[in-house]
Amino acid sequence: MKNSKLFTAILILTAAFGLSGISIAQNVTIDPIKTISAINAASGVKSAAENTKVYEYALPLAIVANPKAYLGKNVKFKAKFDKFATLGLDYKPAFRSSEKYISFLIQRDDVRDHDIPLSELKIFLTRTEAEKHIDLNSGDEVEVCGRVFSTALGDAWMDVDKFTVLKTTSKDVTSGTVNK
Repeated sequence: MKNSKLFTAILILTAAFGLSGISIAQNVTIDPIKTISAINAASGVKSAAENTKVYEYALPLAIVANPKAYLGKNVKFKAKFDKFATLGLDYKPAFRSSEKYISFLIQRDDVRDHDIPLSELKIFLTRTEAEKHIDLNSGDEVEVCGRVFSTALGDAWMDVDKFTVLKTTSKDVTSGTVNK
C-alpha cells in the first residue's frame, strides 16, 4: 500500500510537469532558418552566399598608388601577364612561403612603347594553380581576383583567389619573340 501511494504521487507529478512542458513548447516559435544557420555555424559549414566573395574593380596602378586604401579589400583587375617570379616570397613582414606560393608580375599599363613589369604590386598564386598556367607568355591577358593582405615596404601585397586567362598570344618558335 505504501508503495502504491508513492507510485501514484510520482505518476501525478510526472504528468503535471510533462503537460506543463508541452504547453510551454507550444508557445515557442522556432525559426528553421536561424536554427539551421546556428547548427552550420557551430559545425563550420558556410552557406553559398557566405562563400561568394564580392570583388571591387580596381586599376593596378591605383592599388600601387594608394595601397593602404585597398588593404583588406577584395579586388579584381584585368592586366597583361609578364612573368612568374620569386619576388616577395619568404619576406617575414608579409610572409608567403616559397614552398606553397609563386609570385607573378603584370605589365604596367601606363607605358605603351615597351614592357615594364609592375613590381610594386606583389601578387601571390598557389603553386598548384600556377602549374595549370605554366605555358603563359608575356603579354597574355589575365583577370586576377584576390585580396590585398599587406602594405609592407609601402607596396601592395595580394593573394590571388581566382586567376583567369582571357586571351593568349602566340610565341614565334624560331625567333623566341611573342606575336601580339
